Amino acid sequence: MSEKNDRQVDVKTDPRLIQLSPRDNVLVLRDVIEGGEKICVSGTHVVIKQRIGLGHKLASKAILSDEKVIKYGAPIGSATLDIGVGEHVHIHNIKSNYTPTLSLEEENDSVTQSHA
Repeated sequence: MSEKNDRQVDVKTDPRLIQLSPRDNVLVLRDVIEGGEKICVSGTHVVIKQRIGLGHKLASKAILSDEKVIKYGAPIGSATLDIGVGEHVHIHNIKSNYTPTLSLEEENDSVTQSHA
């Protein structure tokens, strides 16, 4: 199979999504998907809740809390809660196992506490 064919997702997945490795449990957006759009992800029809930008990730299968999130065939972090098929995978539901993941809210709390 050629490299191009290795990266294609089956015909039951929206063509704006690409799987970078067959071991991945996320798909990467090749184009923006608007909130409210109904798309097919790994044979499952889902409605996208909010606009998701180019390069962001959607779950290609259900990912359980504490399960490794796999991109490029390697773990990039762990789910912090259960993530359903087609859900946006980002810092609100994944943590890095390698570097701290901070939200703006956590950063603001840290700054406030250090000045108190």
